[in-house]
Amino acid sequence: MAVKLGMNEATCKENSTLEQDLMLCEKYHYSYIEIRLDMLKDYLQRHSIAELQSFFAASNVKPYAFNSIEDINFRTEEQWAKVVELFTFACEAGQKIGNPYIVVVPTMDDAMINKTEQEIFEDSVKVLRKLSDIAAPYDMKLAFEPIGNPRWCVRNLRQCMAIIDAVDRQNVGVAIDAFNLFLYDKLQDMAAIDLVPAEKIFVYHIDDSENLPLAELDHCHRLFPGDGVIPLAEITQRLHKKGYEGVASVELFRPEYWAMDPDDVFRLAAEKTRKFL
Repeated sequence: MAVKLGMNEATCKENSTLEQDLMLCEKYHYSYIEIRLDMLKDYLQRHSIAELQSFFAASNVKPYAFNSIEDINFRTEEQWAKVVELFTFACEAGQKIGNPYIVVVPTMDDAMINKTEQEIFEDSVKVLRKLSDIAAPYDMKLAFEPIGNPRWCVRNLRQCMAIIDAVDRQNVGVAIDAFNLFLYDKLQDMAAIDLVPAEKIFVYHIDDSENLPLAELDHCHRLFPGDGVIPLAEITQRLHKKGYEGVASVELFRPEYWAMDPDDVFRLAAEKTRKFL
C-alpha cells in the first residue's frame, strides 16, 4: 500500500478558496484535502455544509484533517473559552462531512522559552484530555503537532510522545511535520520517528526546507518536496517500515507560492511529492 497524496490549504491560503482548492484537488488527483478552519468559515458565507457534504459524497477527494486549533497551552479562562468554541465548531463540521482529524498546536509565545519541561508536560496532558473529552461524542481525533521553533512550547517528537503516552486516549495522536522536525535540530535525532507507533501517526505533513542556520529558519522557508535539504525519502521510508499507510499532505507557508497561480502550485506539488509516496 502506498501513502496517499493530500493537500493542506495553507499552501495556497493567500490566493485561493476552499471551492477552488477542492476543484484543483480533483484536477490533479489528490486523494485528500486538509481544510483550514478559516477557509471553511469563508466558504460557509457562500455555501451550506450540506453542499460540502454533497461534494465529498460525489468526489474521489475526501476530507482528512482540519487545521488547526492553535495556542492550546497556558490559556486564561477567556482564551480557553475561544479555543473550545473553535474546537467545538471543528468537531461539529468534521462529524457532518466525515473529516476524522483536527490538528492541535502548542502555544507560541516568547514566554514559552521560560517554561520548564515539566510545566509544559503537565499543562499539555491536562488540555489534551479536556479536548479529547469534547471530541469523543463526535468521534473526532486530535493530532498534536510539535513545532520546532523555540517560541513554541512543545518542540520535538520525544517530548510530544511522552505527552501523548501520558494522555493515554485513543483519540489523541501525533501530527508529524517534516519541516517541524527539521526546524528543531535539522533531524539529528531521526530515530525519534521510530518512537511513534503507526496507529498514533494521525497526520503526516510532507514539506522541504531551504538550507539555512536554525537561528534564521522559519516557516516561510518551506519548499516543495524534493526542492530542499530535508531527507524526505528516509523519513517516508521509516514511516513505511513501521506500517504507516495514511496520507502525506503538502503543507507550505511560502509567500512566493502564495503569489503563484494556485493551479501551478497544485500541479507542481503533486508532481514533486508523488516520487516520495
